[in-house]
Parts: sequence; C-alpha cells; structure tokens
Amino acid sequence: MTRPHDAAILELKNLLGPKGWSMERDVLETHNREARGKFEGHADIILFPASTDEVAKAVAICAAHAIAIVPQGGNTGRCGGAVAGQDQVLLNLKRMNRITEIDARDFTATVEAGAILKTIQDAAEEHDLLFPLSLGAEGSCQIGGNLATNAGGLNVIRYGNARDLVLGLEVVLPDGSIWNGLSKLRKDNSGYDLRDLFIGAEGTLGIITKATLKLFPHPKHIATAWVAVPSPEAALDLLALARRTTGDAIAAFELMCGFAHDMSVTHLPNLTRPLASQTDWHVLIELTSSRPTDDLQSLLTDLLGDAMEGELARDATLAQSDAQRKNLWAIREGIPEAQGFEGGSIKHDVSVPVSKVPDLLTRGMAAARDLIPGIRPCPFGHVGDGNIHFNFTQPLDMDKADYLAHWENLNRVIHDIVAGLGGSISAEHGIGQLKRDELAHYASAEKLKLLRAVKAAIDPDNRLNPGKVV
Repeated sequence: MTRPHDAAILELKNLLGPKGWSMERDVLETHNREARGKFEGHADIILFPASTDEVAKAVAICAAHAIAIVPQGGNTGRCGGAVAGQDQVLLNLKRMNRITEIDARDFTATVEAGAILKTIQDAAEEHDLLFPLSLGAEGSCQIGGNLATNAGGLNVIRYGNARDLVLGLEVVLPDGSIWNGLSKLRKDNSGYDLRDLFIGAEGTLGIITKATLKLFPHPKHIATAWVAVPSPEAALDLLALARRTTGDAIAAFELMCGFAHDMSVTHLPNLTRPLASQTDWHVLIELTSSRPTDDLQSLLTDLLGDAMEGELARDATLAQSDAQRKNLWAIREGIPEAQGFEGGSIKHDVSVPVSKVPDLLTRGMAAARDLIPGIRPCPFGHVGDGNIHFNFTQPLDMDKADYLAHWENLNRVIHDIVAGLGGSISAEHGIGQLKRDELAHYASAEKLKLLRAVKAAIDPDNRLNPGKVV
C-alpha cells in the first residue's frame, strides 16, 4: 500500500468538508487507541462521512489511489478489528447516526450504521417495542460495529445473535459501489444470502451503512433472581428445568464463578452482595414476558423452590424492585472492570455446546493451574448459549508483565480444549488481528480456502480492512 499522498487527501477533504475529516493529533490518538490497549493504530487521517453517498465516494477515491481503508464504529471492540495500520485511512461512521424509521406494524427499525445501540433500544421502547441486543458497551458502541462482529450479548438465549436480528443491509463495496439490500422481508430465497456475508465479516468485505432490524413486543413483566448453585453441572440442570417450566420465558441465564462475584462487590462502588452465603458458583436468571397477565415472580419463585428441592440450588434471592434488579446486573456486568483491580488478565471469548460447558470449565481451570501455578480462574458468561468468557487473573505473587508473557501459551492450552469439545475460539468478539493466527491454526483447510475465496472475490485488491480475519 502507498501512503495517502497529497492528491488523495485533498480529494477526501474536498468531498467531506471541514466536519468530515481530521488530522488533529488528539482526535487521531483517540481513534487509533484500541479499547483493550493491546493494539495501536497509526492512521494519520480519519474520515467522518455524513451519508452513504459520501462513504461510497470516499471508498472510491481510496481505491483509485490504492489506499487501504479501515471502517470503525464506536471503537469498543476487543480484537483489534477496527485499528488502522501505517498508510491506511480510518473511516468512522459516528455522523451517520439517524434512526430513519420505526415501523410498528412490520416490527422493524431502519437505522444508519453509526447509531448508538442504546439509542436504538430507547427509540424502540418509545413505540412499546424492544430491540433485544444488549451488551456492556451499549452506551457507546455503534450498530454497524455490532453487526460487523455479529455481537452476542445478554439475550442470545431468547433472541439470538446480532445476525438473527437483521432483515436487510445497505453496504458500500470495496470499489465504492453500493449494494442496497435494505429489505423488510422475513422470507426471501432468491439466491445466496448476501446479507449474511457482511454480518460478522468485520468490514473486510464491505462497509455496512444502514440496517433494517427486527423489533419485538416490549416486556410488560420482568423477574430476576440471583442463585447460588453447587456446580456448573447443576447450573445446566437448572437451565433445563427453567426452560421446561417457564415456557421458554428465559431472556438471560448467566453463570459466574465465586471469584468473579467477589471482585465485583469488593472493587465496584455501591454494590451489595445478593446472598449472605459464600459459594463457588452463581447464576443470574431473568424471565420476561410481553403478556400483561403473566405473573413471572410467582413462576420464578416456584422454579427456585423446585430447584432447591432437587438440590440444583443452595440459596437464592429474587429482585423485589428495579433497584435490586439493577444491583444484580451491575455485579454481573462489572466483572471485566473489577478484574483490572486484581492485576493482569488473560481473556478468552469461547463457546462450546451448552452441554459441554462443565467439561470446558473443569479441564480448562485444571490445565491453566498446571501451566501457571497460583493463577486465578475467572470464568463467567452466557452459559445459556455456551459462550464463556474464560478469563484468568494473574497469581498474587507474580509480576504483571511476567504473567502476560504467558498469553500465547495459555491461549493454546484453552483453545485446544475448546477445539476438542467442538467449540469456537471466538464466540461474540470476532477475530480481528488478535485471533487471526488462531483461526488459521484451528480452522479446517476447507474453511480457510472458502473464507479466502470469498475475500478475493469481493475485495480482490485487499483494500478493505486488510490484515483482519484472514
């Protein structure tokens, strides 16, 4: 790739106007800084287009000058997928943030890619509807980035991943042309599903500029409980019991180890322990219903009574107010932040079949302790869909830098176990740069051949987000 020379930069500036670009140092430092701090970008210009037409023309200019372009949303990713290298142009979609339509009859929302996830949730709620994608960064992440990484989050067990929440897309292709697939159709078998090519592709095939999203009836009732369980096996049995007895009213089912729980309530302000008893494993259950006549509190109370009788739970508490519910969720969602108070953390975003989660935890924690004596496992996550954030905190007596030097070795240990259980090394965070070599190591030759063939067919000159995924 050649450096973005003066002629190209002048064309981009003239196209986008004074609000549509920046070469200021503080702006570039903000957008070149990856959220986790593991990767550093080097773009010397960032673009802020205000429309699909501007995105398309900017991409065409970059293509004409053989310049690579890296799309960026809210820059909340965890795998270095939105970081630009030297001589690459960064394109951020934050100015394209309109919600262009909420259709209460079709149960859809049409939005621009730069719309903040929380803004979309709030707009749907104003129409008594629900957009169920929910994750910790929802106050700052952009929907385009959510779709580009096929984000998961807290409600996958009920509503599916981001891919399951999309009906149509508008995408700018590597040559600057526009594919308009903004359909509201629920059924369309007219050829290959192009939409799914771009969801989860991390901007390597095209830049998502708009999306038509599925909406759902807004819940009228919510019931939330914190449960002490004797083991991950008991948690899975409790999940199965809950699905059978609640009519699949489960919106979330989260598993946390005792260490993760203790970190949150110790290090984060204004949090209270849900239970007086100590336990090695905790579950957060949430039921929702849009039917005004449902009594979810009674349903959840009965479920927990059955769980206690069947020795699937040792203790439990039901949230009796919105404040109590928010406290329970703050404990769960505060785990990543709380880990920072305990030193270095090596993190894995993996998934296995739900039935294999106990095997993953047992084997993974034992293998990590054999590799690094004194290591403190901190697994937590969306056990209802098999996605565990299998994190490990440094030993108390080890230097942080020495500990983090074990990152690749610990990755191999955990990812080998995941692969052996038929799982995935990336559940919801994507591949980016962080896991590109791991994907090449674990994916079959046939899969890699297909992935590379798709990339070569759509972006033969490797101009869109090069060096990511494949």
